[in-house]
Order: sequence, then C-alpha cells, then structure tokens
Amino acid sequence: MSATGTRTGHVVVIGAGVAGLAAAHRLLGRGMRVTVLEASGRVGGKLLPGEIAGVRVDLGAESMLARRPEAVALAREVGLAERLQPPATATASIWTRGALRPMPKGHVMGVPGTAAALSGVLSDEGLARIERDADLPRTELGDDVAVGEYVAARLGREVVDRLVEPLLGGVYAGDAYRISMRSAVPQLFQAARIHASLTEAVRDIQAKAAAAQQTGPVFMGIEGGVGSLPLAVAESVRARGGELLTGTPVRELRRGGTAEPGEGAGGTRDAAWRIVAGDRVLHADAVVLAVPAGAAAGLLRAEAPAAAGELAAVEYASMALVTLAYRRRDLRLPEGSGFLVPPVDGRTIKASTFASQKWGWIAEEDPDVVVLRTSVGRFGETEILQRDDAALVEVSRHDLREATGLDAVPLQTRVTRWTDGLPQYPVGHHARVARIREHVAKLPGLAVCGAQYDGVGIPACIASAYAAVDQLGGDLSRVRELTANPVQSLHGGAGE
Repeated sequence: MSATGTRTGHVVVIGAGVAGLAAAHRLLGRGMRVTVLEASGRVGGKLLPGEIAGVRVDLGAESMLARRPEAVALAREVGLAERLQPPATATASIWTRGALRPMPKGHVMGVPGTAAALSGVLSDEGLARIERDADLPRTELGDDVAVGEYVAARLGREVVDRLVEPLLGGVYAGDAYRISMRSAVPQLFQAARIHASLTEAVRDIQAKAAAAQQTGPVFMGIEGGVGSLPLAVAESVRARGGELLTGTPVRELRRGGTAEPGEGAGGTRDAAWRIVAGDRVLHADAVVLAVPAGAAAGLLRAEAPAAAGELAAVEYASMALVTLAYRRRDLRLPEGSGFLVPPVDGRTIKASTFASQKWGWIAEEDPDVVVLRTSVGRFGETEILQRDDAALVEVSRHDLREATGLDAVPLQTRVTRWTDGLPQYPVGHHARVARIREHVAKLPGLAVCGAQYDGVGIPACIASAYAAVDQLGGDLSRVRELTANPVQSLHGGAGE
C-alpha cells in the first residue's frame, strides 16, 4: 500500500527548508502522520528573517516569483495573505561601462527581440552584432546547450556579458557560459528549437505573453520578509499535529525495520524505512528527502548508490550578502530597486538592492533608516569569500560609492554567508535529474525534492515538494512534468 493510501501512514521528511516544510504541510493535509527532521538549529534553509538597526529584513532570499502559483498560495494557506506585498518599484538599473543605466525591457532573461531593446547598455558594435542574427543559418541546440554559448553565437558576446550574465548570476551565482539553457531558461530553449533566429524566438515568446494578458505583480514579498514564510509553515505543521525536530541530523537511512509498538494491528508491523537521527531511531512508511545534494548523496549511498553518485556530482556556488543600514538624512540614492553588475566590468559586488525603496514595509518600519543589500561571490570565486566580514563590508561600500556616490558611514552592517548555497545547473542538468529520479523510483516509499532538481526559486522548491508527495501516493504526473519542464526561476521580462 502506498504511504498516502492510508490515514495512518507515517512519513518522515528529512530537511526543514521551504521544500521539506511544504512537503510536510501537504502530507498532513492528506491525513499522514508526519515527522520532520532538521540537522541545523532552525527551519527555513536559505530563507532567513533578521533585523538591522531595529528594522526587520531578509538575510537570505527576499522575493518570490508570483507568476507561479505555489509560493503565494502556500503563504495564503498558512495565514500570511494580509502580509503579501509586491515590490514598491519594479524599476532597476545595470551598472556597466562606467555608469548606472536603466535596465532594458522587452527581453527574455537578457535576450532581446530587437537590437533597439538593449540600446544604452550595449555599444554600437554590440547592437550591430544583434542585427546579424536574422541572417545567420539555424543553430541546432541538440539535447541541451549553455545559455551563454548559444546566445553569444547568435547575438554576440556583449549581450551575454552585459545583460544575460548578471541576470542569471543573480539567480544561480553561476557562469552563463556553463549554465543549461534547457534547465534555467526553458521557455527560451523551447522557442529557439522552433525558430530559425533567436530574436524571432524571443518575439514569439513576447507575443504569447501579451496574448495571455497576465496581470498582477511579477514578484511578491511578505511584510516582515519572505523569511517569515517557513516559520509560518512550520507553525502550521505543528498545529496540525506534525512533529518537527531541529538540531537532529539524520545519520542513516535504510530500508526495512519494525515499526513502533502500537502501530497497526498486533502492536508491531513491518515498516519501509529505518531512520537513525541523533539518538533516535524512527520507522516510517515513506521518506521525503529534502536536503542539499551532498547530504542526500550521503544518506542514499547504502540503498541507492547510483542516485548518490549523481547527487554527489552536483556543484554549488557560495555567496555572501552584506546588509547595510544608514540614516536617511545621510544619503540620497538613485531611484529604483537597485542594480545588477556584469562580471565583465571587474567590480567586486554582483548586485545591490535598495531594500527600503523596493519594499514599502521596510521604509514604513522606520522612515529614518535606509537599508541596502549587496551580494558578493559567484561560482568559482573563492578568494573574495575568504575575506573577513569587515573586508566584505569595505568592498561593498567602495563599490556603492563608485556606483551611486554613497559615502556615508552606515549605522550598522551585517554579513550573512551562504556557503554552498546555490546548486549549479550546467549543461545536461535535466538528464542528471531524470537519472536521479529513475534510480530513486526503484525504492518504494522514497521521494526527493529541493532546489537542486527543478529550479532554485521558492515556487520551484514548493512545486518539487508537491511532486514528491504525489509520487508517494503513486501519482507521477507532477514529477514527469517538472523533469521535462523545469521552473524558470526568474521572470525574463517578456511581457514588460
């Protein structure tokens, strides 16, 4: 009998990031008995609420794509409907070629439908190179291709280096010349397979987006920070009878065992899984594995060595967020929500968010305080993250001064390091995910979910969790859909 085929089934969820918590929440709604095990001392993973200069802020991810339903719907289900807020401004800039320039509109993840869309960001030579796309012969994509490699071949490297790279880097902290087009920008990959020219493919995406007449904000935040979402989900899990244990690392995951006395007729029964966590031994009908790839590989090595080998090969990027608070009277910022920085410009920071201008609730909490964030660190960049917190603050202040003229002394600063925080999606990622799921499917009562599979954004992680829950119930349709069509984790500007 499947784990979700009986109301008395016991499911253990390993990992209390947003994916694990979403899985637990969905399982409880289907009548399961649920235990969530988290190795660290808190829930939420890369969603982390904090405070600076008396103002609540996010110290991890700060927004969620609203054009996918999963994250906003879950927030509403756990009582956060009244706290959902779109950004106060959607205007952003790009700091390139020595100046802050308006972020172009009318592109898909930095790829334009016309050269004119990138006027002001690219050089005249770069714009002229885009025009050649229509005259080039079709480029065969094959089963997958790197975003940067394909776009550069069609439109020139300047498009990649000045716009595609910083946009993708903001999501994956990765290298556009390595990142899978099929997995990271699936809508563009599919359109490019149909059309002879890339700009024609982009215009087709834009036309379909216009015809769909999508309304409402592209992104959504939560008053107090999106870091409050996992806290609310965890509270709901506990309120519905779920057991949630932090500081409880799982040391062993094996098939088989005897369930706890009192379960089922006769006092004991066979269980599908035996989990050793801390000083406890648990028995479960099913397990949802919602931990990063390295931890998942370690737990699956005994029972699914092939899946473990694939997971162990997943690479991660590390990064740090520097949060700075200033007195409002001490600074004057450009308008908008912040800016991105192309690596080709040789700066240290890769982006800055003017948090008090982007999120109305931050400005309202203390009108006399202005909060900014910068991010540093990309895949393969290790030297910058070896510096101490004071040095990261100093390089952030230096780049902010160069970009905006901001020379004030901050009231307070905070550095949050996300070591191995972002899984990389290189060419062939989709095939690796399919192989992992194929190996896992051979073990009844086991499902996997999280950022390393179908998309790194919050809605993608939740969609992954729901697919895992469905899989335990024998419904593989969501898993197949996600594996075939990963969730794009950043809106590409097609309808803007």
